[in-house]
Amino acid sequence: MMDLDQIDRCLLDLMQRDSRQSLETLAMQVDLSAAAVQRRIKRLRDKKVITGEVIQVDAAAVGLPMTFIVTLELEHERADEIDAFRRKASQEPQVQQAYYVTGEGDFVMIILARDMDDYEQLARRLFFEDPNIRRFRTSVVMGKAYRSLAVPAVLGAHLPT
Repeated sequence: MMDLDQIDRCLLDLMQRDSRQSLETLAMQVDLSAAAVQRRIKRLRDKKVITGEVIQVDAAAVGLPMTFIVTLELEHERADEIDAFRRKASQEPQVQQAYYVTGEGDFVMIILARDMDDYEQLARRLFFEDPNIRRFRTSVVMGKAYRSLAVPAVLGAHLPT
């Protein structure tokens, strides 16, 4: 784990909100020079604190208006079976997130689809055709109350939005 100071944490929060901000804008917000901010960001990337930079896309705008939360149980929870399912799930573009978890299921997944038929086709590929899937439960998301992949780098502090 890299030792992060308050400025590093603040930069992470600011960049997660809008990664297109200029170095000058970031520098003003953390009271450093643009060159100092650039060095810090490079260090955060080099140390793999910043693992990538992506854009957020409205799923409905690209034809995937439905979101499903799926909990599934494996028949056999051996390392090779877990790894095999991880690989298979990661190759499905409509699987937005997949977590290996404790509790009632073995995996929890977030899946996007055009409609129920589209989801059923994906479920057949991922779940019905896999002899190691004991059962799965699907919840259809009716509305998104809140959604974020941001990691709170500055706990307890609220930066201006």
